Amino acid sequence: MNRGDRHALILRLVREREIATQEELAHVLRELGHEVVQTTVSRDIHELGLVKTRGASGRLVYAPAGTNGNRREAQLADAFRRWALGCEASGNQVVLTTPPGFAGALAQEIDDAHLPDILATLAGENTILVVAREGVPGTELCEELRREFLAGIDITNETRR
Repeated sequence: MNRGDRHALILRLVREREIATQEELAHVLRELGHEVVQTTVSRDIHELGLVKTRGASGRLVYAPAGTNGNRREAQLADAFRRWALGCEASGNQVVLTTPPGFAGALAQEIDDAHLPDILATLAGENTILVVAREGVPGTELCEELRREFLAGIDITNETRR
């Protein structure tokens, strides 16, 4: 499992389960068939920006940082700045490129943001297909993503390789 896929899985796990420690997270990942060590899990937690929040059980558990309002948008903007390399539109679709292994994590962040103009994402190793809702041109969506989440970042229509 590559890092991007592991990041997407970790984000899903901390949303679905109450995981309080790095050891618990490593144990769950191993139960799912993914061999990880504590140092990898620690680095993943840091890279994903997970925070401790009070879970339903009352104990402190990992959760994605900023799950609402401006904090959510700031988290998505941070993910775009870290992982987005290119944005190109066609029809009602946008293709985002990332470094190898990061498409899954960025797609998960986009999905979790529930942006009104986005119907769905589909991630590969370094490419994300973003499907706009009916009536939203891909060029508009690509420009909106640049304006909202990549302000001040030099990103072109051309995919960098």
